[in-house]
Amino acid sequence: MPKCQIFSFKDDLLEVVPGGLFMHSVVGETMSVGVVKYIASGAGGIATKAHAHGEEASLQILGGCHMVQGEVGAPALNQMDIDAGAVMIIPAEQMHYGINTYGAEGISLRLNVASPPRAEYGSKDKPTVFSHQAKEPAR
Repeated sequence: MPKCQIFSFKDDLLEVVPGGLFMHSVVGETMSVGVVKYIASGAGGIATKAHAHGEEASLQILGGCHMVQGEVGAPALNQMDIDAGAVMIIPAEQMHYGINTYGAEGISLRLNVASPPRAEYGSKDKPTVFSHQAKEPAR
């Protein structure tokens, strides 16, 4: 029998980039759910990288994000600012990236639901913590 999956975005986030990025995800049959939490004081060195996947609904919980459709460094195809409380739908297979903004809490916190499940989030009952925004190697 299939079982429910649960995690707390208050208590169960895992540190991906020390002091800068925390996240957790769950993967179901037809969707994945991920929470990303950026901390302003530690997120400055996290590289911005464009990526694409299935259709995504993104709920900004704290802080904000400047979302751009397109590649980093190329002219934007579309861009918008999302603030706490806003929901955005990102079309499937569209390259996009975000630049976090921070409120008084110094946090940018988002809940992302994607369908089909994001491959980098692992598989059902075996979620994976990852970051396509890992720090660039020192030069």
